[in-house]
Amino acid sequence: MSNLLPRTSKRRAYTRYKEIIMVGDTVGDFIIQLKNAGMVGNKQVSLPYSKLKHSVADKLVKEGYLVSAEIKGEGVAKKLVMDLQYDEGGAHHIRGVKRVSKPGRRVYVKATDIYPVKFGKGKMILSTPAGILNGEDARKANVGGEQLFIIW
Repeated sequence: MSNLLPRTSKRRAYTRYKEIIMVGDTVGDFIIQLKNAGMVGNKQVSLPYSKLKHSVADKLVKEGYLVSAEIKGEGVAKKLVMDLQYDEGGAHHIRGVKRVSKPGRRVYVKATDIYPVKFGKGKMILSTPAGILNGEDARKANVGGEQLFIIW
């Protein structure tokens, strides 16, 4: 009979965190923030600095997806400020990104298994013993590594 009566006890309060939660996948967060900033038309993106993000950003500058990547600030307040690349029509150069190697599933490739992305229109970014390389450079150097993401 008690299950037919209305509840009189209080329900649990909604305890959602109000603060910013740290992201565990820094590279995934980095590439998605670049893509989203380009989709809304931002000229610059500012992110917390790390050596990995800086080397990936330098590789994206070399490949033509970013105009520049600079370090601003010192110590804990150090930021990586990137200028996004747009064409004459105002379209962003980053059409899409796909994170391949994730924290829960690392993907490693041999130099012989590196393939062209989107029929040569995109780039594969790898973390190798020789540093951060794109697919073509890693294949020429005959070095494999962790396949971070593909970008087109």
